[in-house]
Amino acid sequence: MSFLIYIVFTLIVVGVLLYLITLIPMDPSIAKLIRVVVIIFAVLYVLSLMLPMLGTGGFHGLPGPCR
Repeated sequence: MSFLIYIVFTLIVVGVLLYLITLIPMDPSIAKLIRVVVIIFAVLYVLSLMLPMLGTGGFHGLPGPCR
């Protein structure tokens, strides 16, 4: 249960920071680019947290030498 709370809290923090960044007056194309980049990174971060739960085990590096 604490894992879900961690994910929700992380997404809330990212959303609030994204909202605060978009309050700064800037060119609309730059604001859109920032929004897209932040959303992509947030999705990739949540997916990286979920991979071990899906049974893939994630990436643990290269295997050691055969003996």
